[in-house]
Amino acid sequence: MASYKRENDYIRLLKERDHTVQELASKLFISEPTVRRDIIDLKEKDLLICKRGLVSLKTNSPDKRIPRFIRDLEHNDAKKEIAIKAASLIKDGCVIMLDGSTTVDYLLPHLMQFKNLFVITNGAQAAIALASMGIHTLCTGGELTLDTFTYVGADAERTLNNYNADIALFSCRGISEDGLVTDTSILENNIRKVMIKNSKRSYILCDKSKFGKTYLNTICHAEDVDGIICD
Repeated sequence: MASYKRENDYIRLLKERDHTVQELASKLFISEPTVRRDIIDLKEKDLLICKRGLVSLKTNSPDKRIPRFIRDLEHNDAKKEIAIKAASLIKDGCVIMLDGSTTVDYLLPHLMQFKNLFVITNGAQAAIALASMGIHTLCTGGELTLDTFTYVGADAERTLNNYNADIALFSCRGISEDGLVTDTSILENNIRKVMIKNSKRSYILCDKSKFGKTYLNTICHAEDVDGIICD
């Protein structure tokens, strides 16, 4: 099996704690030489570091966007529950603004039950999924980030500023104890700020693991949105 097919397995294990080569080989049921070859490949992708006999996920700079395949592994059951709750806020004929977060991705299949929706999103994968479901979709365009598959930058913000929505649904990395809604990506946060400004109602989709945490850049305060949808 090629190393890229095992990437998620390495990420899942190393998110829990650092591992030795021997531990990784044992847990993945592969040989130590295979693990060492995989590590070389993943180091070239800037995902792993090795120090003092331990393999660990590379620590990103504070403002670096978190790769999508890592976020895809996080709290999936919670995201499913959040998606069901978020769908209850939508009605036929709604104009919806969605960010490109993995939490929002779980909402997309639920949108098929509604008629005459118009969805505006900066998520590349979300736009493709929505269009394939026959939902009227506008993608912002802009600079495509390959780690999160979202469009950001001035062009994306300019597109959003041309539209008004009934509801905006977006995610974040953390909500502090005093209500600051934050994330690691300044560019994606700028998109979310426009969505909040141009929507009649806005809601944060946030699993409980994100409460009590603060990251580099502030999106808004919890009081600036209409609600927080949590598991």
